Amino acid sequence: MEDADLDPHIQVLSILMNIFTGSFSPGIVIGILIMLLLLAVSAAISGSEIAFFSLGPAQLQDLRSDNSQSSRDIRLLLETPKRLLATILIANNFVNVAIILISSFIMNSLFNFGNSPVLGFIIQVIVVTALILLFGEIMPKIYATQYPMKMARSMASPLKFMKNFFAPLSYLLVKSTNIIDKRIERKGHEITMDDLSEALDITTSGSSTPDDERKILKGIVKFGDIAVREIMTARIDVTAVDEKTTFDRILEIILEAGYSRVPVYRESFDSVTGILYIKDLLPNLNKQSEFKWQDLQRPAFFVPENKRISDLLHEFQTRKIHMAIVVDEYGGTSGLVTMEDILEEIVGEINDEFDSEADNIHFLRIDENTYIFEGKTLLNDFCKVLGIEDRIFSEAKGDSDTLAGLMLELAGKIPEKNESLQFENFTFLAETVDKRRIKKVKVIFDNNNS
Repeated sequence: MEDADLDPHIQVLSILMNIFTGSFSPGIVIGILIMLLLLAVSAAISGSEIAFFSLGPAQLQDLRSDNSQSSRDIRLLLETPKRLLATILIANNFVNVAIILISSFIMNSLFNFGNSPVLGFIIQVIVVTALILLFGEIMPKIYATQYPMKMARSMASPLKFMKNFFAPLSYLLVKSTNIIDKRIERKGHEITMDDLSEALDITTSGSSTPDDERKILKGIVKFGDIAVREIMTARIDVTAVDEKTTFDRILEIILEAGYSRVPVYRESFDSVTGILYIKDLLPNLNKQSEFKWQDLQRPAFFVPENKRISDLLHEFQTRKIHMAIVVDEYGGTSGLVTMEDILEEIVGEINDEFDSEADNIHFLRIDENTYIFEGKTLLNDFCKVLGIEDRIFSEAKGDSDTLAGLMLELAGKIPEKNESLQFENFTFLAETVDKRRIKKVKVIFDNNNS
């Protein structure tokens, strides 16, 4: 019987038998064991890449509240995601190269491919590559997609070690990618909030879109770019009560203020202890003056001044609260912000049946171009009154968020009474001033040059 008449499988088996050397030395056995071990390491490293970068917000929140060693390691690794990814890629490539070298040594020791170079290529390259892809990439990544937290916890400690071990290489890799990122950023065109706002003006001008709807659309465009300090109620305007206040006096303050929630502090407003909900007082209105109303306080929620209101709105929804205490970088209380303050940035002023028109007016209009504003007026509100974009003052205002703060930035000092400052097509005049602050500002706005 000729070779052409043989079954293809028998032909392949015959070729393998001819090139097989049969030298199963202890070194070959050790090499096979090491290759299998490295394949398992490659699988673990590849799976960790998916696990770490697919953790959802809820899982990340669980990690923040968990103080176990694995949770701390995961949080530490995720603080520098580029370094983590570089470490995973470097380690995985080292392991895969080692697998290829050891597999090549094993194949050359077991087989003689001198007369069958094509078969040698198939076994040494294609078969080994398929093994690495299947067992070192695809299967572990599928597993990590299903159980990201489990995989992340199991690999947190090894990756922490690898991050330190490969630190010089990962540092060079991250730095090189940063250079590429910067060049791409220069070539690319970034769409800013101002671009979107201008595009909205162009698309809605001359159209049948109502003014109210246009304002809401512009509010949505700017929504993610507004910080809490730009909309908060400053501490000097906040109604708050000392925890030592008597129950009778508390009721008087509440009736005067008309608010549904009041912050409670200890000794000073920088030490807020909680929030008093007026609805919690209703069942106790007939109690004596000695009634311990302090027990009705609910925990206060604190946020930094620079927090974006889009993030704060999400936290309000998650925590099911409507008020937060705003604190500065030193931990002092700057003011408070409410759900209503946030929503007003989209839909405009929200008035209920108890609000009077005067409650929302912090300015006096003298004529078409002249106004008198309170110095504490937020620049955000000032721009709304004049119907201008707040980006006009973005460079001049520095860290200030009020009209008085803008004047202090422009003057570099507390201006004298009736001292005027010119900025573009605005003239700011210090209408009422004391030794510490600007109380009222006269604004002359030449809208013909705007």
